[in-house]
Amino acid sequence: MSRLSSNNYPSRRDFIGQAAVSAASLGLAWLSSPLPVAAAENTAMVNSADDWFKKINGKHRLVIDAPRPHGIFPFAWPRVFLITNSMTGTDEKECSVVVVLRHDAIPYAMRSDLWSKYKFGEMFKADDPATKAPAVRNPFWQPGPNDFSVPGVGPVEIGIDQLQKSGVMFCVCSMAITVYSAVAAQAMGMDANVVKSEWLAGVLPGIQVVPSGVWAIGRAQEKNCGYCFAG
Repeated sequence: MSRLSSNNYPSRRDFIGQAAVSAASLGLAWLSSPLPVAAAENTAMVNSADDWFKKINGKHRLVIDAPRPHGIFPFAWPRVFLITNSMTGTDEKECSVVVVLRHDAIPYAMRSDLWSKYKFGEMFKADDPATKAPAVRNPFWQPGPNDFSVPGVGPVEIGIDQLQKSGVMFCVCSMAITVYSAVAAQAMGMDANVVKSEWLAGVLPGIQVVPSGVWAIGRAQEKNCGYCFAG
């Protein structure tokens, strides 16, 4: 599989422009024709995802809709929900929080090596909170103990792995992975199926792949989750 270099990867402006146009055209084409997903594969994904949603059983329930990178907010709000419920008498173990990573927020569901290889920080306009530059790593996976601090509060544990230990559930949109991996493949002269397979293989432990982000939001609300927009 080819590797990236400064000579064969387009500039940020060129790549983002191409990504936007390609994503739009691919999306419109797929809306007018059957999706390129085998029926058996699609059924297996839906069944797996539906079973995953059965884990929602808390007294207080919330789905957080994250359609794009937005600082720390997609990861801060789950922690705030758990902390403030604890302050009002409900332990975090009695709460259910689902974070839906969809659209431009999908790279947060993937390993840091993919961020570096595919320049996710540039592609999705996701800056590293530490450097304020386009991220070349997933800053919310296994962060250091003092990576995130809130004025008046101090260090906070808002890494995906840290939130998972508190029972927060994360899922990622398969539709967006399909579209954007094809966009990246086209920009880099790679095979779209190979890129998509690599992205899916790079989904972080414990994160559920769902048919689409909006599908997941609907399922969560069917489980009586309140809605919070994090974008």
